[in-house]
Amino acid sequence: MRLRRAGVLSSAVLAVLCVGWAAGPAPQAADPASPQTNAGKSDSSAEVQQLKDLLVKQQQQIEQLSKALEEQKKMLEKVEAKSAAGDAVPQKTTPPDRLLASGTPMVVPSSGTSSPKTDPLPPAPAPAPQPLTSSNPLQLQLGNISIMPVGFMDATMVWRNENAGSGIGTNFGSIPFSNAVPGGKLSELRFSIQNSRLGFRVDGNWKGWHFIGYNEFDFLGTSGTNNIGVTNGAFVPRIRLYWIDTRKDKFEFLAGQTWSMLTPGRKGISPLPSDLFYSQVMDVNYIAGLTWTRQLEFRTLYHPSNTVTMGLALEAPNQYGGGYGGATSIVTPSALTAVLGSQLDNGTASFLSTPNAAPDIIAKIAFDPSSRAHIEFAGLDRTFRVVNPTTLQTFTKAGGGVSANFNFEVAKGLRLISNNYWSDGGGRYLFGQAPDVIVRADGSISPVHAGGINAGFEWTASPKVQLWGYYGGIYIGRNVAIDTNGKPVGWGYSGSSSGMNRTIQEATFGLTHTAWKDPRYGALSFIYQYEYATRSPWYVALGQPANAHDNTIYFNIRYTLPGAPPPAEK
Repeated sequence: MRLRRAGVLSSAVLAVLCVGWAAGPAPQAADPASPQTNAGKSDSSAEVQQLKDLLVKQQQQIEQLSKALEEQKKMLEKVEAKSAAGDAVPQKTTPPDRLLASGTPMVVPSSGTSSPKTDPLPPAPAPAPQPLTSSNPLQLQLGNISIMPVGFMDATMVWRNENAGSGIGTNFGSIPFSNAVPGGKLSELRFSIQNSRLGFRVDGNWKGWHFIGYNEFDFLGTSGTNNIGVTNGAFVPRIRLYWIDTRKDKFEFLAGQTWSMLTPGRKGISPLPSDLFYSQVMDVNYIAGLTWTRQLEFRTLYHPSNTVTMGLALEAPNQYGGGYGGATSIVTPSALTAVLGSQLDNGTASFLSTPNAAPDIIAKIAFDPSSRAHIEFAGLDRTFRVVNPTTLQTFTKAGGGVSANFNFEVAKGLRLISNNYWSDGGGRYLFGQAPDVIVRADGSISPVHAGGINAGFEWTASPKVQLWGYYGGIYIGRNVAIDTNGKPVGWGYSGSSSGMNRTIQEATFGLTHTAWKDPRYGALSFIYQYEYATRSPWYVALGQPANAHDNTIYFNIRYTLPGAPPPAEK
């Protein structure tokens, strides 16, 4: 700083000398013996006066320069004081709450960086300011796009008091009864890294359109070998999300595998995991009663204002007869057993060959009057079709459902959540715990009533601690038909399997402790969860337990990858 000050003073002195030199050469001394001496007295007097005037002007310039130098000195002292307080003049950087974690729902604010403002400098020579450096969140810039890693690394421990044999996710429909052997007589303990996720996000702008490309996968795929538990934990990667979203002004379009638009949201109608509600739990099957799936869809959105979003989506159809997530399949008439597995998906490898008649159509409207409130309503339209292999008669039936979801911040950091769903043929969206339809003896279709609810709270007790608790419930209606032999078929009839559930319920609570979080380095979190789940079938044999229940404890250590998305363009 002293060298800088000396440079400024030297520049001022040189400026004064240059002004004097540019005014012309100083007059030479007169020779008394010269005959022109007397004759030039009048000229000499004029030159003396001119020189005096010049000296006055120089004095004024020197005073102006001195004043400017004094002001510049004060400015330099201020800068020097700021430099002494830190390595550089502080700049705004990406706030820690913009850390993007696909498994940690949070609203990602769109704010940019800015430099500190300073008063304009006086018109005096000054050295150029030195460039300032700062540490930024991890992003890779390629031309006009940015690429950011997303995901986290999980180390999960899960313990259950009954051996459900379902891995780290709870198969709600197959919780073992207490008298079941061996499931009801043994507990289970598992360690796993399968919930770890990796992926990337691409952001860019093209001719007024902002686009986001998103990819994410985990390791919960089905392995083709059994050595994963003996010699090598070579778990298979499984694609979760793979989509591109574009938006310009009020219109937005999405195509790819994403969370179904029927999944409850936290903000607007968004495909980003941080804007969706699928709870904060460690259970990879989330909570009972939640409507969700991840599948290919084509989505169109319209934003009439900053607080309202309307959407229409065409999603991949799959007419479902039960068999997933521990659920039991429907019972078909004896002459129509071939319908299951070929025309209705029952959990076999033939799910890609079901003869769907039309895509599932979902419409949704979301209201966000403030950051403290989110309200949304959705409707589902489905079409089912089967053919009677005996009579060759084709039957078509419509089904559908509605949902109403609410998310309010009732006090600072405390949010209350209520998600509600009812359907007539929409059981597939309840984690497959309910079948969509049953088939009557003539081959006609009858949709099954099914509904789900989630209610709970999320409380940010401190910047590092978040507490949460939820209740989830599923109801599956009885739907019975009579076969040609006089026996009942369908779902929930007297004498049916104990896997044909009437209700599934869950209560769970836990906390997330974030030890540290920074978009430049990532985050380290500890997640604890307790879960109590129970199911009650429509029919219970004499002397058998009325319901099955399970207690589950999760403990998880998570390192979230560093990074933050670029600020959205205004």
